[in-house]
Amino acid sequence: MQMKQNWFAGGAGIAVTGAALAAVAVALQYAGNPANMGICVACFERDIAGGLGLHRTEIVQYLRPEIPALLLGAFVASLCFGEFKPRAGSAPLVRFLLGICAMTGALVFLGCPWRAILRLAGGDLNALTGIAGLIAGIGIGTVFFRRGYSLGRNAPQRTGAGFIMPGVMLGVLALLLLFPQIDGEGKSGILFYSVKGPGSLHAPLLYSLGGALLIGFLAQRSRFCTMGAFRDLIMFRQTHLLIGVLAFLIVAFALNLFLGKVTVGFAGQPVAHAAHLWNFLGMLTAGWAYALAGGCPGRQLFMAGEGDADSGLFVFGMIVAAAFAHNFGLASSPAGIGPHGDVAVYVCLAVLLGLSLVHLRKAA
Repeated sequence: MQMKQNWFAGGAGIAVTGAALAAVAVALQYAGNPANMGICVACFERDIAGGLGLHRTEIVQYLRPEIPALLLGAFVASLCFGEFKPRAGSAPLVRFLLGICAMTGALVFLGCPWRAILRLAGGDLNALTGIAGLIAGIGIGTVFFRRGYSLGRNAPQRTGAGFIMPGVMLGVLALLLLFPQIDGEGKSGILFYSVKGPGSLHAPLLYSLGGALLIGFLAQRSRFCTMGAFRDLIMFRQTHLLIGVLAFLIVAFALNLFLGKVTVGFAGQPVAHAAHLWNFLGMLTAGWAYALAGGCPGRQLFMAGEGDADSGLFVFGMIVAAAFAHNFGLASSPAGIGPHGDVAVYVCLAVLLGLSLVHLRKAA
């Protein structure tokens, strides 16, 4: 029997996913999430690390429900359409290291690719150097792809293995519900909560859950991926995935303009800095790591929801790196890069170069 065509995997479906992501992100900003940070996978995983007490930077501690909901939305979609395929074993430790490098670079820039686009859509021109760095990092990754870079194939796993990441994310949501914030206090039971700064700003729980579940569902169907969009453009001159990214940017800008939330400039932008070199190098580091891992942070969450344990390790790598970044002065702030952020970028670039070279496969 012939399989039904997946409409969302076509150009129109990709555009709808990008537009929906923009609408949800801007709506969540309007409802209480930080400005130009409606959905940011890197920032929100950083906040989750803080909420669990893995770092003690008081202004970025909150168990953001959007991260579990993105993964669970993809999980539901993969179950509904027969694409839940537990798999693992493709250089797992390497993928964990790539998650560490990706988060380190993202926190030097202050955002994942989604936030870079949201920042630009809100008028933050510092995002331009970050996006340029992202594309440059992905470009470096494509050079190694052409020379034979590969982490090998993963192997099918037992069905139960695929439920681990969804189970972990359900556990995160359970903690948030069991230990809610007490008004005016920074701790509730075992969890930590910001009482000021970006971690204290969040949309109502049901808004965050509903919006992120929708995006996870749509993105799993459409294979939406910012890294993949630029990789395909560079390697194959294909614009299929890029349509979704452009729809994301255009719709987010239009909605911000309608709501009066566009402030064009470099100075005084929310949760951003104007150290252009480090915006560029931070996202170059992140983009290179995304390319080597085979997906941006959002795509890694969606693949983990489909049962890909290797993507789950990438996610865990990012969360661990967020804790290290804030415990050891690697993360940036609106005042500029952290005291050791420059060294962290250099180390990550060296690691990425080593991993790229080690995993080149000689032509037969």
